[in-house]
Amino acid sequence: QVQLVESGGGLVQPGGSLRLSCAASGSIFSIDTMGWYRQAPGKQRELVAAITSGGITNYADFVTGRFTISRDNAKNTVYLQMNSLKPEDTAVYYCNAERFDGIEYWGKGTLVTVSS
Repeated sequence: QVQLVESGGGLVQPGGSLRLSCAASGSIFSIDTMGWYRQAPGKQRELVAAITSGGITNYADFVTGRFTISRDNAKNTVYLQMNSLKPEDTAVYYCNAERFDGIEYWGKGTLVTVSS
């Protein structure tokens, strides 16, 4: 089992920045890819960014150049630095961990609200 705990969400003005953190615990040796997804009201959950155990990153087109995903394997933590935030970035952001065998785990989510 893998447990994921997100932190760092909140209210920010358009153009502002936030950094989300996701700390993993449990069977962390089994984790390959970690990522961030988001779900806005009335919309489906979508991938924001992901990073493999080897450091390969993947970003959704709508965040390229604004968001950066990083991973500290010593701390078992993945981060999402979000800059130039827009109102349309408002959503619940979920941390995801995928094991090498394909089994996935989810955090409970952290709310990001971009509003003036």
